[in-house]
Amino acid sequence: MRFAVISDVHGNRLALDAVLDDIARLGVDAVLCLGDHVSGPMDPAGAAARLMALPGPIIVGNHDRWVLEAMPQRAIDRFARSRLNPAQLDWLRTMPAEAVQAGEVFLCHGIPGDDNAPWLDNFFDGRTTTLPSEAEVAALADGRDFPVLLCGHSHVARFVRLRDGRIIVNPGSVGMQLVHGAPDARYAIIERRGGGWTAELRIVRYDWDGAARQALDNGFPQWAEVLTTGWAGPEMLG
Repeated sequence: MRFAVISDVHGNRLALDAVLDDIARLGVDAVLCLGDHVSGPMDPAGAAARLMALPGPIIVGNHDRWVLEAMPQRAIDRFARSRLNPAQLDWLRTMPAEAVQAGEVFLCHGIPGDDNAPWLDNFFDGRTTTLPSEAEVAALADGRDFPVLLCGHSHVARFVRLRDGRIIVNPGSVGMQLVHGAPDARYAIIERRGGGWTAELRIVRYDWDGAARQALDNGFPQWAEVLTTGWAGPEMLG
């Protein structure tokens, strides 16, 4: 079995298209989507249209929930809601919080039971993120007896192998790089080989200047640095 894992597209259709092209060249059995699909000032509707056509499970992220609120508090969530058509909003409403693929791969957005908490990284202080302890990471895997555990949310691509052999993979963000120091899109390939699972964290170049122009045209100039440098922290996103 071989799966692509994508997360945190945040409405960046240009980045998503580049990642999907890369996935098509590699060949996979399904694409697993970990949430925060549309909330960004580039092309939410275009990103939703691409994602709705994919084979594989799609789960909800915290921003997807916020987009569906009657009056979203965050400007990027309000913008995304204003651009989505009724069918796309209904698509968001049908997503589960968690999923299991092929009986072996567990999907969540943040941590099990909470889509607004990070698993492999304590969240950001400006441009700095800190790593949790081994005990903290392992404790959150208790009761999830799957060989592969997937999470997103923090936008930081990481691979962890627990002492019992299970792996935890955060593929990073397709559409918005934070603190990586590079604007390239990120995703992961997971594959079962010889009875065990491996993961590859992939980096894909795309037209980030074009994405920054979309954000500027849509009235979100603070996103330009995020999209073109990958150094920005989340406090700049608005």
